[in-house]
Amino acid sequence: MDLRHLRYFIAVAEEENIGRAAARLHISQPPLTRQIQQLEDELGVRLFTRTPKGMELTQAGELFLAEARNIRAVVEQATERAQRAGQGKLGRLDVAIFGSAILDAIPKLLLTFRKAYPDVKIVLHTMTKAEQIEALRQRRITVGFNRMLAPQPDLATELVATEPLLLAINENHPLARETNIPFRMLAEHPMVLFPTGARPSFIDKVMGLCQEAGFVPKVSQEVGDAVTGVALVASGFGICLVPESVTTLTLPGVVFRPLQDAPAQAWVDLSCIYRADDQSPILAAFLETARLFRQHKQNEDGAIIATGTESWVADI
Repeated sequence: MDLRHLRYFIAVAEEENIGRAAARLHISQPPLTRQIQQLEDELGVRLFTRTPKGMELTQAGELFLAEARNIRAVVEQATERAQRAGQGKLGRLDVAIFGSAILDAIPKLLLTFRKAYPDVKIVLHTMTKAEQIEALRQRRITVGFNRMLAPQPDLATELVATEPLLLAINENHPLARETNIPFRMLAEHPMVLFPTGARPSFIDKVMGLCQEAGFVPKVSQEVGDAVTGVALVASGFGICLVPESVTTLTLPGVVFRPLQDAPAQAWVDLSCIYRADDQSPILAAFLETARLFRQHKQNEDGAIIATGTESWVADI
């Protein structure tokens, strides 16, 4: 038995007439009659009683009609789900997260994707940069998020956002009185750096900017993440350069200030990383969402600069 037999049987049962069923199916009557006979022979039962008015279902035929409709519904559902999976609209996306971007850009991007593809299950995994790379190669995750990833021959990246760097300062610190902080003034104050762990990292970024500005920073602490770094700022351990997304943290006693005369590279990127050979439709859909997200964010930033409502953005 094949699905065509079921489709033909359902048409005849619903039309109660071979001629009308044949017209509905866009075939001639003789092949349709043969298909119904073949189905009855295969089942070993009579499904129809032939009458002068047409085709009437037998008791066995009525039972088989209910089952045939169920089978048709399951097949249609399976077809639709397969098509949606092929379009990246159904399935599972394993995402690795780490770092300050979880405070802003990553949740917004994931929410945008979930709204566009509500039937894709998003599973989050907290992993360091090194753990993300290993998990990608072992196919335990589909995509990761990180900053400053050294080129890997088997991995590809998609830029999600670039963020200016700001200075986190204790509200009682002398620099907190400044509206814009000249970058060279950082040389005079102890700094908290993050994150410890695999290099290159944001620590290398900060050290490089300081060297470009002509000084070596006074490092008071190196900590594992931005949250800890800002917490130490709140406790008076020093100042801390942070990506803009960290400003979503509202720790008592901490203020954020833009930088003046900063080196040209006083910003940091956020990228998603994935296997270069991954042809998954879900990944393709996610990467397209990431591109649209970046374009939207760039347009938003441009509008802010144009209106002057956040003039410090333009300065950076």
